[in-house]
Amino acid sequence: MLRNGTSNKTAFQINEHFEYYGSYLNRACYNETSTITLHCLTKHINELLPAVKELITDSVMPEDELATYKQNMKQRLKVNLKKSDFVAGRQIDVCLYGENHPYGKYSKLEDFDTLQREQLTGFYNRYYKQGKHIMFVAGKLPANLETLLNHHFGDLANGTAGLSPIAIQPATEKKYRITNDENGVQGSVRIARPFLTAITPTFKSTGAERIIWRIFRLPVDEQYPGRQGLHLWYIQFLQNHVHDSAWVISTEAGKDVCEATIEEVYKEMKLLREELVDEEELLLVRNYMMGGLLGDLDGPFQIIGRWKNIILNNLTEQYFYDTIKTIKNISAEEIQALAQKYLQPEDFMSWWWCSTSTQRLGEKRYTENNN
Repeated sequence: MLRNGTSNKTAFQINEHFEYYGSYLNRACYNETSTITLHCLTKHINELLPAVKELITDSVMPEDELATYKQNMKQRLKVNLKKSDFVAGRQIDVCLYGENHPYGKYSKLEDFDTLQREQLTGFYNRYYKQGKHIMFVAGKLPANLETLLNHHFGDLANGTAGLSPIAIQPATEKKYRITNDENGVQGSVRIARPFLTAITPTFKSTGAERIIWRIFRLPVDEQYPGRQGLHLWYIQFLQNHVHDSAWVISTEAGKDVCEATIEEVYKEMKLLREELVDEEELLLVRNYMMGGLLGDLDGPFQIIGRWKNIILNNLTEQYFYDTIKTIKNISAEEIQALAQKYLQPEDFMSWWWCSTSTQRLGEKRYTENNN
C-alpha cells in the first residue's frame, strides 16, 4: 500500500513518476524487516529520492485502494488454497513454530474482511515513520551521494522498535497425512526441523552446519530399485529468521509415492550418519560452495547483498573468511559427526498434503505419530 497514495499524489501519479524516469521500486515485508529497493540511473537519482522519502513518511493508504487490495488478496488466497504446495508450506510452519507464533501464523480469508485502515496506519507509524532505518547503496554512485542522502533522509527517525523472541511451540505429532481430495493425484511433501540461526555462536564462528546441508542431496531423477515409478527429486533450503530458523526439505510427488519419498529421504540421512562422505563428492561440494561465494561477489549488487546479510545479522566480515576456511578444511569425519547431530529422523517433522479440490479444503483425514 506504500505506493497507493500520499497527501500530495495519487497511486497513479506515484507510479507514473517512477516509470517516467525508467526506475523500478520494489517493496517487501518479512517477519523482522521490510525493504524498499530502488533501481535507477545515476542521473535521475535526485528526482527519485524525494519520492522514496515521501512513501516512507507520508503514505496515506486510502480506503478505496485498501478495499481493492483486500479483494485482490482474497481472490489470490482462494486460488493458492487449491494448490497442495502452498498449503503444505503454510502447515509445516505451524508444525515448526506453533500456530500462535509469528513465524507460524498465516492469513485466512476472514482476516482480510476484519482488517481496518487504522491497523495499517498504526503499524506504518511505528515501524516505518518511527522505525530503525538502515540504507545500503551500490552501483555507479554520484560524487555527492552522501550529501543527497543526508538531505533527503537525514531527518528520519531512527528508533529501536523490533520483535522480541517468542518461545516456539512445535507440534507434538511428528508425522501428518492430509487428503482433501480422494481423487487427487498430486502430493506435496515437506520435511523440516528447527535449525541454527545466524546469531547462534556456532553458526557465527564456523558455518560448518551449512556444509552438511549442502552435502545432503539426493540424485535428481534417480529411480530406486523396488520403487516402481519413483523418480525422487527435491529442493532444500534454510528458512533463516532472526530468532528461530528451520531446515526444510520440499518436494512434489504423486500421491501414491509420497510415503516412499519420505522413506528415501530418511534413508539418505541414515547413509550420511553411518558412512563417511567420499572424498570425490566432498571435493565437488567444496568447489560448488566456493563457486557460490565467488558468484555472490560478482558485481556491486551482489557485494552489497552480502554486506547487507552480514550487517543485518550482526555478523562481522571475519565470518566470511571463517566460512571459506571451513569449506576448505572440513573433513569427512567432521561431516559425519554433523550428520549424527542434525540428521536424526526423530527431530524432523514430515507433512504430506494432497489436494486438488476446494470443496473440502482444510478437512483433516487422519494423523499418525511418527513414533
